[in-house]
Amino acid sequence: MFLAIKEMKHSKTRFAMIGAIIMLIAWLVFILSGLGNGLSSLAAATMKNIDGDLFIYEEGSAAAMMKTKVSGSIADDVEGKYGVDEAAKFGQSTIIVRNEKSADEQEKNDVTFIGIEPGKFIEPTVVEGQQLNPNDQFGVLIDETLHEKGYDIGDTIIVTSSNLELKVIGYTKGETFNHLPTIFGHVETWQSYAFAAPGADNGLVDPVSMIALQGANIDGEQIEKNYNLIETFTKSEAIMGMPGYKEESGTIYMMLAFLFAISAVIIAVFFYVFILQKTQQFGVMKAIGASDRFIKNSIISQVFVLSLVSIIAGIILTYLTALVFPEGMPFSLDFKMVILYAVVLLIVSVLGSVISARRVSKIDPLTAIGRVE
Repeated sequence: MFLAIKEMKHSKTRFAMIGAIIMLIAWLVFILSGLGNGLSSLAAATMKNIDGDLFIYEEGSAAAMMKTKVSGSIADDVEGKYGVDEAAKFGQSTIIVRNEKSADEQEKNDVTFIGIEPGKFIEPTVVEGQQLNPNDQFGVLIDETLHEKGYDIGDTIIVTSSNLELKVIGYTKGETFNHLPTIFGHVETWQSYAFAAPGADNGLVDPVSMIALQGANIDGEQIEKNYNLIETFTKSEAIMGMPGYKEESGTIYMMLAFLFAISAVIIAVFFYVFILQKTQQFGVMKAIGASDRFIKNSIISQVFVLSLVSIIAGIILTYLTALVFPEGMPFSLDFKMVILYAVVLLIVSVLGSVISARRVSKIDPLTAIGRVE
């Protein structure tokens, strides 16, 4: 390790250039992961924020919200049974709204209207204002992105193509569904909108989109046996059922996988060329008694230290870059994910150097010393 660090100090420019390449690769990985995480949050933040253990959907819906309707009476019936501590009704519709105070009647916004029961575990915590009031049927909570567009507490929200008017009573943070800001209101109010057309409820009693369950040991199989035309899903399955979520995530992860593979090749090639350039030096070291293992350890130590410093610099650069991104850009850095990718990059770098260092054992001291550079 001492020899490795001493050489790095002596050849600052050479190692700085290699470190810059590794830093930029790390920066690209972290930026891409942040964009991917931001997109997935936009698609399914509301579902991710639900502290549920099991979810009841319509049978055959594949956890797709557009394909499911179940009876809300199931929620009342299963609570306290089958290991269920609490059950919460959940209704979802995509609506177009405008602010009553807006001078331009054409200024409208697409949002997701979520119908819930006030006080249940799926109700988000407000960052300003008040929680849903059981006695205020038309009071709603809106995501802060709508507040940034001019919707304030006390404003009246007009739902287009209907007579429904809602009143803003609080703001939530990080609540988006299918890339749209979320409005939370009473499930009864949502039902009056979603099933206004005769027969839209398919004859169900108290129809909702799905039911979220909380409980440490919920017997999903027993619930499916005792209620017709339903299917239970875990939280991860419910999230993967979100429209486009699986495809978006798959694309991002595939890009990251290719980036890691390309990074491994680039780093391996860099250090292979680096070792070729030092063939004469390694030949002298072997001639005076240095073992292949000693030289290989020196090379790997150099790569480890250089990669570690460069990756940390890449992390710092990523967070600095995030500060200048436009406010509406879907970018979200998960610190655990950053650490995970940093470790993967470090392992990839070291493995690349291990492969390159195998060249050392093939160096003949006499040939290397006599070589003309």
